[in-house]
Amino acid sequence: MTTDNLNNKATSEQEIIEIVAKQHDYFKSGATKSYQSRSDNLQKLKAALIKYETEMHVALKQDLGKPEFESYLSETGFTLHDLSTTLSKLKSWMKPKWRMTALLTQPGSSRIYYSPLGVNLIIAPYNYPVMLTFAPLIAAMAAGNTAVIKTSEMTPACSAIIRKIISETFAPEYIAYIQGEVNETTILLQQKFEHIFFTGSPRVGSIVMSAAAKNLTPVTLELGGKSPCIVHDDAKLDIAVNRIVSSKFLNAAQTCVAPDYVLVHKSLKETFLNKIKARIIKVYGKDASTSPDFARIVSDNHFQRICGLIDQKKVIVGGQSNAATRYIAPTVMRDVTLADKVMSDEIFGPVLPVLEYETLDEVYNIVDQLPHHPLACYLFSESKAVQQEIINTIQSGGACINNCIFHAGNHHLPFGGVGESGMGAYHGFDGFECFSHKKGVLKSASWMDNPLTYAPYGNKINLLRKFLK
Repeated sequence: MTTDNLNNKATSEQEIIEIVAKQHDYFKSGATKSYQSRSDNLQKLKAALIKYETEMHVALKQDLGKPEFESYLSETGFTLHDLSTTLSKLKSWMKPKWRMTALLTQPGSSRIYYSPLGVNLIIAPYNYPVMLTFAPLIAAMAAGNTAVIKTSEMTPACSAIIRKIISETFAPEYIAYIQGEVNETTILLQQKFEHIFFTGSPRVGSIVMSAAAKNLTPVTLELGGKSPCIVHDDAKLDIAVNRIVSSKFLNAAQTCVAPDYVLVHKSLKETFLNKIKARIIKVYGKDASTSPDFARIVSDNHFQRICGLIDQKKVIVGGQSNAATRYIAPTVMRDVTLADKVMSDEIFGPVLPVLEYETLDEVYNIVDQLPHHPLACYLFSESKAVQQEIINTIQSGGACINNCIFHAGNHHLPFGGVGESGMGAYHGFDGFECFSHKKGVLKSASWMDNPLTYAPYGNKINLLRKFLK
């Protein structure tokens, strides 16, 4: 396999144009479409990911300070499980799916055929650089496509190992890695793709969508939003606290589906605050900077931005930081209101604001006033009526009841946003569908000819009304 682009030199505009053109030609050759081709290439990717697992963990530690357990749980292990699931289901996913045939179009049969889209652009973010590069790539490959990959310049060690894996495993006319930063991404967005898959912020998502519109290119946008976590008055509080702390501070809260803020019922607020403070100290110690289980912020700019959201007068635990190591302690703020800066946008860092409520109407009002539809909504409650009401009332990309973020780890559920938190969904079969065109095919019988729709029409309209009523 080629080892092009294994240096740190940015990919030139001419190289990008040539790569995209070669991928179009390669796709038209039909080389990517058969089950055997898809399966063989997914197996090659799996072998490469296993081979370089340790190097990926080292890179994740270097770029984000990720503990090995978190790296395996949410990056390499997740990706390998995704690959295994895809390989085990691929043959059945590719089979045409039967649909009913309308009376007017009888005699005949109807099927949906899944055909690959073509050449795809996948733009990955910095927070889960391995998983959020390879998860959409696996779906694109399973659907029979080619793909161009662009990772974040903020995670250089991870980008280097991803580039190495792709360059050693695949020819660039099939899967290509583009080296570079914003300029190279801009050039990529000017090219003609059949689909663009972007994971990142709503701000950049709007730029991607605008660029894609010039070529009428469909997009999948996996964005963010302020995801609420509601702790109702009947919640099992110890379980709620354990799961909130675990999900919020995973990867130093640089997780798009992390609970962004907690809405706790007024009757439980003080107990909840005491328990969450104690839990954080138990999990990470009194000084989390010495914990081997707590990650770091990806860049100086993000470090400064997150620190600027902390109101020390409202901090009940945490609040410490170290610019030299980009460390921000797991922090909880109490008595937060919508006027606080921390509620102005998605936090994407280890700061957890806590607000109180008495009625569910107050919850809905708070959620509605915040920018962006939430990517996720979390509820801790034992009441089935409350559970159903929250799911039906709060519009969010996904949700968990009595847990946080784990819906994103279920390959059998679609994962995606709604409104400003994104469009389109993937994971498992939904990922296969995301990178496929669902082609409706009607096969009409030739053993008879139905003259109903043929001219001259005469008084056939009365019979037609019976078919179409």
